[in-house]
Amino acid sequence: MTELTTVIHDASEIVVGPGTDVPLERYENAAIAVTDGHVAAIGPTEEITDEYPAENATHAIDAGGKTVIPGFVDSHTHGLFAGDRSDEFAAKLGGEQYQDILAEGGGILRTVNAVREASDEQLLSNLLPNLDTMCAHGTTTVEIKSGYGLDTETELRMLDVIQQADEEHPIDVVPTFMGAHAVPEDENAESYTDRVIDDQLPAVAEQGIAEFCDVFCEEDVFSVAQSRRVLEAGMEHGLTPKVHAEEFVRLGGAQLAAEFGATSADHLLHANGDDRAALADAGVTPVLLPGTAFSLGADYADARAFLDEGGSVAVATDFNPNCHSQSMGFAIALACVGMEMTPAEALVAGTHGGARALDRAGEVGTLREGMPADMAIIDAPTYIHLPYNFGVNIVDNVYKMGEVVE
Repeated sequence: MTELTTVIHDASEIVVGPGTDVPLERYENAAIAVTDGHVAAIGPTEEITDEYPAENATHAIDAGGKTVIPGFVDSHTHGLFAGDRSDEFAAKLGGEQYQDILAEGGGILRTVNAVREASDEQLLSNLLPNLDTMCAHGTTTVEIKSGYGLDTETELRMLDVIQQADEEHPIDVVPTFMGAHAVPEDENAESYTDRVIDDQLPAVAEQGIAEFCDVFCEEDVFSVAQSRRVLEAGMEHGLTPKVHAEEFVRLGGAQLAAEFGATSADHLLHANGDDRAALADAGVTPVLLPGTAFSLGADYADARAFLDEGGSVAVATDFNPNCHSQSMGFAIALACVGMEMTPAEALVAGTHGGARALDRAGEVGTLREGMPADMAIIDAPTYIHLPYNFGVNIVDNVYKMGEVVE
């Protein structure tokens, strides 16, 4: 028997998602009805509550003066880590470059040492509060990568903890294997690539605890040829490819992502017109990470040029020790101010675009009828207040499958 779980009514505005003829389909003075965890109907309050009376719902919410949006889909994070690197943030402000810090044993390698020393219990206790914060800021689906292990044992431990967090936390957590995140201090890139392919990937596949395989295709990290080998091996083990591409220099990672038909190519600060066209032609979702550019004091990715290619764009937090922000609202504000996206484009990129970047379009990221009722109520009369009221969390409540979780 169908159960009327939730009716949110009299909202100033309800955002559905990208429209056919408009950037964003939305209703004013609107209501949404949820049955069995899914959107049953959405539209003007009077129409919806006539068919789905609020008094018949398990939960009836008067959202007068507030806005309902789809839950954010944060499609790129390194949210499981240990240790603290705030001193590196200060060093970068003093002029030290990220790659110099990495060459000196800092950066990713410093976090690797901290993760290797942490117990599984410590790692989980680090991750769950971060998921709480993400959820409080409106995120209902998040991708988390491994890659702070750089050996088989620790990579598997990380993926196990990510899986455990998915089971314990209301947010949906999507696991990505990224053993090819950096080169260990005592090894060269070629021999470590062999270990990722020969040791780590078979073990990950045997455990069945990752969905994607990502690689940091970057100067002084993994070459295009080495990245290609990792992605080929990942696909042989049933993992879908993703690529960290063109973050510090234009090396060829975007073209590699297009060659493989990867689900996403991420960062893309130095992608050019040929890269943008190749990604669009291959149906690869560009994932843009304005928080990373902000924290590094770098130029932003050219979101307008990607959008003009006609493809979908995702915006994500890249939450990690080098970009310490769990807030999709802040990422959307930066997308508007730093990448010249409109508020509508940025909101679509943080919801529907994120779903595309995780192969979940049609499953999350919009509030169309039949979709899971993953949504957030923001204390503002329109969605435009997300980037307009930057630096403040205006999320009131968060719902997963129609049930309040925050």
